[in-house]
Amino acid sequence: MEVKLRTARSLVSKLSSVSSQTRADALKELRLITKLDPDSRPLVAEAGAIPYLSETLFDSSSSLQDDAAATLLNLSISCRHSLISTRGLLDALSHVLRHHASPSSSAFAVQSSAATLHSLLVVDDYRPIIGAKRDIAYSLIDIVKSLNSPPRSVKDALKALFGISLYALNRGALVELGAVPALFTLVVKDGRVGIVEDSTAVIAQVAGCEESEEEFRRVSGVRVLADLLDPSTGTSLRSRENAVAALLNLARCCSERAVREVREEGMGVVDGVADVAENGGAKGKSKAVALLKVIDGGSGSIASVFRDKRFDCLLNQSS
Repeated sequence: MEVKLRTARSLVSKLSSVSSQTRADALKELRLITKLDPDSRPLVAEAGAIPYLSETLFDSSSSLQDDAAATLLNLSISCRHSLISTRGLLDALSHVLRHHASPSSSAFAVQSSAATLHSLLVVDDYRPIIGAKRDIAYSLIDIVKSLNSPPRSVKDALKALFGISLYALNRGALVELGAVPALFTLVVKDGRVGIVEDSTAVIAQVAGCEESEEEFRRVSGVRVLADLLDPSTGTSLRSRENAVAALLNLARCCSERAVREVREEGMGVVDGVADVAENGGAKGKSKAVALLKVIDGGSGSIASVFRDKRFDCLLNQSS
């Protein structure tokens, strides 16, 4: 361990060298050891690498930027507190994301920066901190809605947005910044299963705030989500579970008008909701049962239309 500590200190000291080649070589070494040796990550962080790595994200060299972003991502696996407590780190990540469509940020650095945010957002206490940086949220949404964004950048941005949306007080800001139309555009126009799954995961969280109601209405969100639950569409189970969660959150958090819309569209896809209630994961099953009860409204409307005992069984379950 002593040898590893000396190596980390030596490499970090070279990050302040006047020689650009020395800095570049040190960055490549740090990227490699933080990827391959988990024990070295806290040593590199303690040696003071993070401020230098953050500063390098502003560098015009794409190779230096790539190595710095990748090293920060590696460190985020084991040293989240060291990263979030480093002044200027979030601003540096934001800089890379903000310039995702320009030559000043490489696609790889953008992806690594978004993935680093997703890693940090695993910690509950960091979600309000990162969510308060509106420039980060704006840039992530811009990546999602940009037609020229590589698929990997979109997926990493969606995962970071999901982490931000897990903190309830961040959801209104995401709606205000245009997340809802950007996310539904992906669901409607992007046929890639993973993209649709990640998009609907964020939609399900964003639906849990009253600010989302009008935005959902503008994009026919309830109808789009109901379409995902139609068995004929062949939508993946994960996307259908997310659609159930979104409709349920919308009904719970928004107005009576939203509840009526969920009921009206839901009546057309009760078979799809029931399928999630029977075949989904534990959380998916529970939410699907709860959504069936919202659609039924306690009035027996499902039973009056569908003569199927399985609905009686599901509606009598506790959710």
